[in-house]
Amino acid sequence: MQIESLFLKGLVKLTPQQFADDRGVFWETWREGMLEDEQGNPLQFVQENLSVSKAGTLRGMHFQRAPHAQGKLVRAASGRIFDVVVDVRKDSSTRGEWFGCELSKQNGCQLWIPEGFAHGFLALEDDTVVEYRCTALYNPESEGSVRWDDPAVGIDWKAFSPELPPGAPLLSEKDKIAPFLHDIDWPF
Repeated sequence: MQIESLFLKGLVKLTPQQFADDRGVFWETWREGMLEDEQGNPLQFVQENLSVSKAGTLRGMHFQRAPHAQGKLVRAASGRIFDVVVDVRKDSSTRGEWFGCELSKQNGCQLWIPEGFAHGFLALEDDTVVEYRCTALYNPESEGSVRWDDPAVGIDWKAFSPELPPGAPLLSEKDKIAPFLHDIDWPF
């Protein structure tokens, strides 16, 4: 497994070694002890989520506040996504900055997103399956979000898909009314 630390402190991209033959492909997606939390303890996951989306669906930008803050290990088990995070840590030197990369069934890459980041993705293909392992259980009272098209953040959602389907992005009602970055309470 290739583990690459990214410019937003704590954010890590994992690229597995793929073993392909005439039967298909195999790769290891997780092994205990592969990553550690800020205190040096091996990451422990307590919840796993799965979403299926059609092309043009945008889910995000979500986070969980303490005491239910979540770290997430995200991958596209099928299809392709443009996966994006925004640093929402109050005292971070990269506060408000974003990072995005393509996660796909083909590349097998995963993104480790520690607490303190808003997360979202744009499905680039129909029937895209996204799995994410979480370090804390979901708690609706701790949920927060940042508007997906906040000009202060400036996410380039067309970076991996210049031609989105008509009507895209497809958004939940909750994501359509998410607050702008300058209106959140900077929970981290």
